[in-house]
Amino acid sequence: MQLYRHHSSVPSDGRGAVVAVGNFDGVHRGHQAVIEIARAKAKELGAPLGVLTFEPHPRLFFQPDQPPFRLTAFRTKARLLQTLGVERLYCLPFTRRLAGLEAADFIAEVLTAGLGLRHVVVGDNFRFGRKRGGDPALLERAGKSAGFGTTVVRRVGGSLAEAYSSTQVRSYLADGNPTRAALMLGRYWEIEGRVRHGAKRGRTLGFPTANIPLRPSLLRPAYGVYAVRAALEEATSESRVWFPGVANLGIAPMYGYDEPLLETFLFDYSGNLYGRHLRIALVDYLRPEQRFETVEALTAQMASDCEKARQTLVWEDWRGDWPAGPFVRRGAPPGEGVAPTSGS
Repeated sequence: MQLYRHHSSVPSDGRGAVVAVGNFDGVHRGHQAVIEIARAKAKELGAPLGVLTFEPHPRLFFQPDQPPFRLTAFRTKARLLQTLGVERLYCLPFTRRLAGLEAADFIAEVLTAGLGLRHVVVGDNFRFGRKRGGDPALLERAGKSAGFGTTVVRRVGGSLAEAYSSTQVRSYLADGNPTRAALMLGRYWEIEGRVRHGAKRGRTLGFPTANIPLRPSLLRPAYGVYAVRAALEEATSESRVWFPGVANLGIAPMYGYDEPLLETFLFDYSGNLYGRHLRIALVDYLRPEQRFETVEALTAQMASDCEKARQTLVWEDWRGDWPAGPFVRRGAPPGEGVAPTSGS
């Protein structure tokens, strides 16, 4: 996948793509539907498949002091888009100047003169330009004059009566419901990062953990204990193995961390993980965090958590990577029939 960080001075071989446009935070099933429609149009036109997105997330640009909300850091989003077969990723810096462009100027300067797009695919809730003044109808009209086509992915009804939405995914994770979030994402939601040294209390208790701090802008899901799967991010997709485990996410009330930490105990791994980059998929929420009066009570509860996690994970054998792997619980209710959108 070719990455372009600006819309100016794009070489000739980087122009002429069919692109899906949006923030694509989470790359959920609605986003995937928009990208799939763009793929079909790219095949029809004999053009490369691209995605146009923005960093930082516009919401973070306009409201920098709000609580962390992002489902995917840029690194994660780029990997997911590449897995979907996106050939070109146009990631534009969301600056004050870009935010201040009128919608018509965004079309003329960025989409036409800058990127020379062949076709644009957006959801029907797509808004762009200064004060969100542009909408799909304007994009369709202006595109005809500028020489590119536009496809708007309309909302559809369904048995669940629930649109695929980054906002809804955030809500499910905040409520401690990673299974419902996974049904919207098409995979389990992950936290990833480099394993750091900690106080090594887990080792003395018989449960050594791999500790990963949460990125400052990443969503804080419900604090508590989760059944998880973990994989070394450096491994190739073909050889990656997801190890079962249990993790505590939060501030550990018994010890009072200043910042939330993900502490993961892997059942079937004995190697040294310090300094390695781990991907941790939250599979099931077991219980909230709690404070224990004694170390003995803590270790007894940890043993119980491990047993519950093993019962949850025993039927799975994850090998490979999304979307090839079974990232949604078998037997879970279907997620079809809801509205694909390219929202935030």
